[in-house]
Amino acid sequence: MSAGVEVIINASAGGESSAEDAGALERAFAACGLEARVAQARDGEDLKELARRALGRDARSVVAGGGDGTVNAVASQLVGTHRALGLLPLGTLNHFAKDLHIPLQLEDAARVVCEGHEVSVDVGEVNGQIFINNSGLGLYPLIVRRREKLQERLKSGKWPAFFWAALSVLRRHPFLSVRLSVDGQEIVRKTPFVFIGNNEYEIESLDIGARRRLDAGYLSLYVAHRTGRLGLFWLAVRALCGRLRQAKDFDALCAKEIWVETSRPRRLPVAADGEVTLMTTPLHYRVLPGALRVIVPRTEISDE
Repeated sequence: MSAGVEVIINASAGGESSAEDAGALERAFAACGLEARVAQARDGEDLKELARRALGRDARSVVAGGGDGTVNAVASQLVGTHRALGLLPLGTLNHFAKDLHIPLQLEDAARVVCEGHEVSVDVGEVNGQIFINNSGLGLYPLIVRRREKLQERLKSGKWPAFFWAALSVLRRHPFLSVRLSVDGQEIVRKTPFVFIGNNEYEIESLDIGARRRLDAGYLSLYVAHRTGRLGLFWLAVRALCGRLRQAKDFDALCAKEIWVETSRPRRLPVAADGEVTLMTTPLHYRVLPGALRVIVPRTEISDE
């Protein structure tokens, strides 16, 4: 066998099957000629610590097994290094893996780590915290925090809890008053949400939420103007009809650097790849071009 890989999975997400998952991972990599040393993390901080340890070992790559939150935690430790990140999409949505065309079946994803090639992709940063997909203010982090409380209290699944959390937050429908500096251009808005993506998101038609590139070297910014619940509904309709960019009550911009200020410094819940953190404004967003090495299928264009 050639040099091995360090595989880090989130044991808390695996439940009773986590030991079986580790065995399946080892077999999947052995089938394509790699030894996989599998470590199981208990939480987000454990994921980061295991990634730091993996960097100190002689392995060809560090592999994150889980959803976007798991990938974020591992990737945050690899940013700026020459060690490549491998992906095993074991989560619910797997946005980052899908945008990189990583297959969702375990054996196929493991084979990409074995036989794929490395490319450099961008990451976003807000007040020093890395995000690989997106960051949000306003409605979304409030919904996520509410969903987590409902999951814990009701012992329900993620999607039912998300549905009830969204209804609860939308009933109150809070607004943010923000001043945005977008590559030096100032924008003042009262808005239900601010969404900032790592590279540009498709916001119209049935491809909503996908990204065609992760190496364009900029952030995307999406802001609704003062819009009520009915207005948000019509924004969604325009998006599905491919007419969102023509909406007068919606901003869609690209930039390398974004500042988000409030009338006075305050602590806001900020979502980054689905994880919510309280941050003090002003919020400083910037793109880190090509800061992360990722293993992708050989059908993708190599930058080597």
